[in-house]
Amino acid sequence: MATAISGRIALPPGHVLSCRPGDKLHLYKGHYVNCGIPRTISAAGAGKGGVLERPTIEKFIPGQESEFDLRKSRKIAPPYRIILHNDNFNKREYVVQVLMKVIPGMTLDTAVNVMQEAHYNGLSVVIVCTQADAEEHCMQLRGNGLLSSIEPEGGGC
Repeated sequence: MATAISGRIALPPGHVLSCRPGDKLHLYKGHYVNCGIPRTISAAGAGKGGVLERPTIEKFIPGQESEFDLRKSRKIAPPYRIILHNDNFNKREYVVQVLMKVIPGMTLDTAVNVMQEAHYNGLSVVIVCTQADAEEHCMQLRGNGLLSSIEPEGGGC
């Protein structure tokens, strides 16, 4: 059985103390601790007993994101490809100009390579980006008279 020693808890090796909000943790004879913040504490060292220091608890400030919220917001949206299709209407120079105007960071060399690939192979991947950006760029390319589409980078459905 674990014992409480002035703010420290002795745990046998390999044991974990886990506490959820609202739980009561029985420490020793007639003494309980209410758990207000979720935390998990494990014994120090493999195969060694140890005394754990009291955990540091960060205070919650309204409007401040916690580490958990930051990890959730870092989830990356699935990437989408913008596909340029060959057409028999637009001149090659015009296609290069539109690509450089619509796609941020598109260099002359890259635009020429994309145009050439679409011309010879029938289609070319212009850029891989988020779905929202892909939809926006695709609409801009279409607005300038180029045939384009988007698809998930994984290859479609």
